Amino acid sequence: MAQHGHDQGHDQDDGWVDLPGSRPAAGGQARQSGGASRRETDGARQEEDAPEAALRPQSLAEFTGQKASRENLAIFIEAARARGEALDHVLLHGPPGLGKTTLAQIVARELGVGFRATSGPVIQRAGDLAAILTNLQPRDVLFIDEIHRLQPAIEEILYPAMEDFQLDLVIGEGPAARSVRIDLAPFTLVAATTRAGLLATPLRDRFGIPLRLVFYTPDELRLIVLRGAGKLGMELTEEGAGEIARRSRGTPRIAGRLLRRVRDFALVAGKGRIDRQIADAALSRLEVDAQGLDSMDRRYLRRIAEHHHGGPVGVETLAAALAEARDTLEDVVEPYLIQEGFVLRTSRGRMLGERAWRYLGLTPPASSTTPTLF
Repeated sequence: MAQHGHDQGHDQDDGWVDLPGSRPAAGGQARQSGGASRRETDGARQEEDAPEAALRPQSLAEFTGQKASRENLAIFIEAARARGEALDHVLLHGPPGLGKTTLAQIVARELGVGFRATSGPVIQRAGDLAAILTNLQPRDVLFIDEIHRLQPAIEEILYPAMEDFQLDLVIGEGPAARSVRIDLAPFTLVAATTRAGLLATPLRDRFGIPLRLVFYTPDELRLIVLRGAGKLGMELTEEGAGEIARRSRGTPRIAGRLLRRVRDFALVAGKGRIDRQIADAALSRLEVDAQGLDSMDRRYLRRIAEHHHGGPVGVETLAAALAEARDTLEDVVEPYLIQEGFVLRTSRGRMLGERAWRYLGLTPPASSTTPTLF
């Protein structure tokens, strides 16, 4: 739902992200990877260039929510620093917008090392991955977003790099082909995915620190919204922050987006202080209701209720009817609806839960009230 833009004409630092408090990357080396670096920047750093980047926490101490994962990560980072070793590889998985990219950047800051970002879809060739890995300095953090979209051939090259810090490449073709082994500096791979189930088992097993991020509570989001308002120079009441938090679907990225839109409405209305009434009016204009559901969610629920009698219905059928990509439904729309009991995911397809029928003000057909697993 969040939209991101990127100016491809802007001469970035070819894939390196210099973070405050971390060791700057070697600029000359970073440019040796040629075209692959620009694609890395375009694919993986859209969020870094988005407006919400200014609202992101810069350290684990500032990071709100994900208490168990955050506290465990702090211990692992402290232990790695004490040993002077690279942190074990980290897998961050969970729905979009929960802070995976932010945590990856914080890991590099806390370790005081360089940070490089790319994403699975843009690593098309073995040479792309080799260029990235050979330019890493000792203990650097490499962040790969959407790692579930890596090509299988690229995954296999990544295995020895993760396990033994070695890169095995085949040079040439046919009878003249030969294998070359390159030693790599010890590094930390931080990978993010919204679909951990799509990862190959050998890849998933090489992550020593798997962390699942969960939806945030309204209280956690309220603190995040208040902190964001402070960074934006807004005067926001506790009640106003609570109203935004309740409608943010348990997701900080959405909370930040709604906060900025409420600020816009308040500015045009000449309201210097944002309270619950102003927040409610602005969010209603955005068609975000008290449950945090927007027009897309309501279309989704009504489609199942009115055209499929509450389900079950396959996700491909829903995607075609709603003119949305299947990935959009599975990664953006459904996680919150399933979490909150609006939708049930069964082996035969999606079904509406009792909460959805109450929300829509409809009476469920008798057959839809007893979903089966088989």
